[in-house]
Amino acid sequence: MKSAILLFLVILIIAGCKPLVNKMAFHPDTKKVFSTDQLPENVQEIFIETKDHVKIHSYFILDEASEKILIYFHGNAGNICQRLPDLMQLNSLGTNVFGVSYRGYGKSQGKPNEKGIYLDGKAALNYVIQKLGFAENNIIILGRSIGSTVAIHITQNKNINGLILVSPLTNGKEQAKVSGLGFISFLSGKSFDNIGKIINISCPILIIHGTQDEVIPFEMGKMLFDKAKSKKQFVGIESAGHNDLSTKYQESYWTAISEFIKN
Repeated sequence: MKSAILLFLVILIIAGCKPLVNKMAFHPDTKKVFSTDQLPENVQEIFIETKDHVKIHSYFILDEASEKILIYFHGNAGNICQRLPDLMQLNSLGTNVFGVSYRGYGKSQGKPNEKGIYLDGKAALNYVIQKLGFAENNIIILGRSIGSTVAIHITQNKNINGLILVSPLTNGKEQAKVSGLGFISFLSGKSFDNIGKIINISCPILIIHGTQDEVIPFEMGKMLFDKAKSKKQFVGIESAGHNDLSTKYQESYWTAISEFIKN
């Protein structure tokens, strides 16, 4: 009788693992957003539609002198509005910029989940190519933290100009372990499998990781770097954590990205 109850509980857990994984992975903010009239003059607000008909909020910042565009995928908390300073800084480095808020984040429709954010990423890439008119080989994709999973997923087998990964994780199971959830890490299955997908990247790769990252260990960035097969560069920023790379350690961080964009 006890074994039957235990089996039933295991089945219930496994059946509900996807909602649980989503609950742990995503922390969207739908309140701290900018109205259109609050945006700087050079920032254009755009809503794009995904394959499954979800409207996604994004920002486009033009650089008429550049043929390149960088697509930016943020971390698991907040929304794209809160990354506007980073988008504007990227634009100042001499590239067009397109920043995306995942489904359920900011002004975007829907609820976040792994499959969904990959659809969001593909919609952004398609929009940049088909609507904005950028050539695939002039597109740079940047993914930070959980955004690295979107960046890697949509860059697979593409003729992209370059891929930038900031504080990337290896996969969901290992991330659950380092987050103190090792006892239920099996629920993650093959979620967010960066380590398995990075071998399918053929473009140049830049990985940036703080040596004292308290959320996604520095070693994860190194593991991805070692696994990658294309031309690659690793920048370890001494003493940097997970959330202070672009601020407290801005000189090292922005210099590495600037040089990569210009190559």
